[in-house]
Amino acid sequence: MTYLRTTLLTVLIGALAACGNSAPPTPRGAENVAVNRYLWAASLDVLSFLPVQTADPFTGVISTGYGTPPGTGRAYRATIQVTDPALDARSLNVALQTRGGPVAIETQRAVEDAILSRARQLRIADGAL
Repeated sequence: MTYLRTTLLTVLIGALAACGNSAPPTPRGAENVAVNRYLWAASLDVLSFLPVQTADPFTGVISTGYGTPPGTGRAYRATIQVTDPALDARSLNVALQTRGGPVAIETQRAVEDAILSRARQLRIADGAL
């Protein structure tokens, strides 16, 4: 019986040791963010009139509540996704909605263009070009 306990204990200790990770834990906040910082900042800047509900730089998604842009009476909400670290139009997805449903494609493209233009301005001001 003692031999069985010793063998079982040895197997369990070996199994637990194999489960350990030899790499030190990564401190919170040191993970790599895979979104373009200029697109991210430009999205928040251009749509600053909308209240941010969630913003996750690790997935690249910004969700806002309804807000009214200056000079209009129509409320909008947006979901923005930055999918790539490149400063490129293909890295940006914007979905705009009013209380009545989706907006016209021209409105959505105008917002996308404004975000891309602002991102380029931020990059130039940062001296990255």
